[in-house]
Amino acid sequence: MNKSKTKDLATVSLCSALMCVCSWIQFPSAVPFTLQTFAVFFIALTFGTKKALTSTVIYILLGAVGLPVFSGFQGGIGALLGATGGFVLGFIPSVIIVSLLARKFAKSFLSSAVCCLPGLVICYVSGLLWYVFVYGGGNLKSAFFVCVLPFIVPDVLKIILASTVSRRVYRIVNNHNQ
Repeated sequence: MNKSKTKDLATVSLCSALMCVCSWIQFPSAVPFTLQTFAVFFIALTFGTKKALTSTVIYILLGAVGLPVFSGFQGGIGALLGATGGFVLGFIPSVIIVSLLARKFAKSFLSSAVCCLPGLVICYVSGLLWYVFVYGGGNLKSAFFVCVLPFIVPDVLKIILASTVSRRVYRIVNNHNQ
């Protein structure tokens, strides 16, 4: 295996591990939240579409086969198909969109943060539709107040953090490669 493929494999592995760790970090509040979306946005902004998508799919597969990588140290197909499964599955299109937008438009902190917004909306829509139509969590309006509204401010803060950290890490990684 050449040096480039080894580095890519290590990067994807570390990104998947970061998603696992970030899902375990839970902040208590009226509705507890984790750093999963921070990891999704950080990875998408920093490492490009292929690595971001691969690490996200690996993370989801690890959880699906039973490893306790989801929030609350949950794992298994039952956890993936539960109330928050749509949000987790929404990470896949989110990392694709964010990384593609970032490649083209992320030239500053603000533009990086703005690139994350469509990914957040995709994640919310996926999670909300899943919660209502697959999980059976009521109607869209009531589900919005439970599944989306409490998370908007924390998720915007996570986008700000991901945009800040990703710009610094991106510079370090790319300066090291030269």
